[in-house]
Amino acid sequence: MDRRQALKFSILASAGLAAGGAQAQQSCASDGTPAQFVPKRPADAKAHEGDIEKYPKCPYCGMDRKQFHHSRMLLQYSDDVADGTCSLHCSAISLSLNVDREPKMMWVGDNAVAGDVKPLVEVDKASFLIGSKLPGVMTANSKVAYGSDEAAKAAQAANGGELVKFDQALLLAYTDMSKDVSRIRKMRAERRKKMMEQPKA
Repeated sequence: MDRRQALKFSILASAGLAAGGAQAQQSCASDGTPAQFVPKRPADAKAHEGDIEKYPKCPYCGMDRKQFHHSRMLLQYSDDVADGTCSLHCSAISLSLNVDREPKMMWVGDNAVAGDVKPLVEVDKASFLIGSKLPGVMTANSKVAYGSDEAAKAAQAANGGELVKFDQALLLAYTDMSKDVSRIRKMRAERRKKMMEQPKA
């Protein structure tokens, strides 16, 4: 995948943030500017090694990356600062917020490999099955990555969907963002309501 292409998608998706990027760097890290969302972990040239232990929770939705090991992603920027997310959806958010960092390496859970925890595969080497019957993570339009073309085609034959490379999958993640956020907001509101209605012990 062309790293500059990924950066272009993130810049287009966050044009408003980019306009104030320089000012945000000088602002307080908690004043509502993008500076408060930059990855908090120190630079790590080997961020992909033991990534779940290093980045256990998605910083954008709070989901457990071990539970969602099959959809998790790891983005490493040119300064070796990394962001561990639960999904392509949250990775798209990271790329939008980190417009001043160029992506260096990106990995995704490889569903072509069996195991309790899927290994990471470079996004360049993965095929993404879009819109299949497989459940999506943070999206209604499922996006599942496979490090093997054969496994991807087998999953497509069994579950439907379309096979694309990462740059197109990322563009679709941005396209789906509005509907997905609305759906997630509604689901979380319903969950909070149910919790409030439960009788106290």
